[in-house]
Amino acid sequence: MRTEVVLVRHATSVAPTAHGPDEHQRTLTAQGLLEAAELAERLCALRPAAVWSSPYRRAVQTVEPAARALDLDVQTSGELREWDDGLPFTLDWVPHHEHSWADPAFARAGGESLDQLTRRAVHAIRALAARYRGECVLVGSHGTFVSRGLCGFGLPVSWPFPRTMPMPAIYRLRFGGHREQPVVTGPGVG
Repeated sequence: MRTEVVLVRHATSVAPTAHGPDEHQRTLTAQGLLEAAELAERLCALRPAAVWSSPYRRAVQTVEPAARALDLDVQTSGELREWDDGLPFTLDWVPHHEHSWADPAFARAGGESLDQLTRRAVHAIRALAARYRGECVLVGSHGTFVSRGLCGFGLPVSWPFPRTMPMPAIYRLRFGGHREQPVVTGPGVG
């Protein structure tokens, strides 16, 4: 019996700004909405039993067209949310993220370490795989969440990976037999 969790990194989104909208409310751009609509046919072809998403608007919008076509609701879970890096808005975020990737145990005040995100991502993915055993489930999420989830399943993912991940991107995690780790396919994965 094979179970598949399909992680979908959101389509092109509105860039963050100092004046908002915040991370929860940022939407897809017009191009991103088109990308999500075009993605729906590929996602529907996987015949998912359920569609889940991060509660962040851009992730929900990415999987909504497929969910509508399948006559399924998009269910949300905070466990599928993006990494809370603990940074206030800054245009100079790259050195901060590089530091976190170099030291995954590091957490800023009020934020989450990448190690914590990895544990959260793996736990959330395994919980969905157990809940939908023998079926396929779609998951709308985010670049760092997907990257750290893959890292937690033993893939050699480093700092450049989330920076070069396309928007949108599809990663298929196939669980089966007695294997602890899923077989993973997707952009940039061997």
